[in-house]
Amino acid sequence: MDQTRARLLRCFAAVFPGLSETALVSASLGQVEGWDSVATITLLSLVEEEFGVEFQPEDLERQTSFARILDHLATRGHA
Repeated sequence: MDQTRARLLRCFAAVFPGLSETALVSASLGQVEGWDSVATITLLSLVEEEFGVEFQPEDLERQTSFARILDHLATRGHA
């Protein structure tokens, strides 16, 4: 799980470069300035590329925080 967390942190840092690691781990939609629909698509595209997963359209509405995306990856065997 530590490796997955580190890889996910890199994805978040690429989209939100001004945030500290602590802020990235607690990041969520509505809390992070600049996290809008474009940032969501960019972030999830990076996650898909990094982990070789594919988000379904119905997944997009639920992937609204670092913790939720990490949990999603864990359920897909990336823990």
